[in-house]
Amino acid sequence: MFRNSTITDLFLFVFTQLILHYPKWMCKYHSVFTPKYRRKVIYNQYRNSLGEIFHRLCSYKGVEIIEGHLMPDHVHMLVSILPRISVSSFMGYLKGKSALMMFDKHANLKYKFGNQHFWAEGY
Repeated sequence: MFRNSTITDLFLFVFTQLILHYPKWMCKYHSVFTPKYRRKVIYNQYRNSLGEIFHRLCSYKGVEIIEGHLMPDHVHMLVSILPRISVSSFMGYLKGKSALMMFDKHANLKYKFGNQHFWAEGY
């Protein structure tokens, strides 16, 4: 390959092969979380609101929702999270902010759940 090439060509080849490679990452996580007391509240207008809220919050953090399903009593999400964000901090952010946004948008949920605890512990 380098029989008729110059030192410059050799240097450029080594430079592009060794130095210009950058790290690649693939951090995909599947999480399942439920409303407090596993109440079946994710339907109709709540379902639409949660979908919009999740997409908005993920775009703020630079997280991609690969796939997600909103069931009446739980949520499945497959997300691609940046390596600089820990999974626990992202899930805390997502569940905390989505609960606050849901209580702001649908005030009647406060009476069902109280104390602004929309999601159960864990994920």
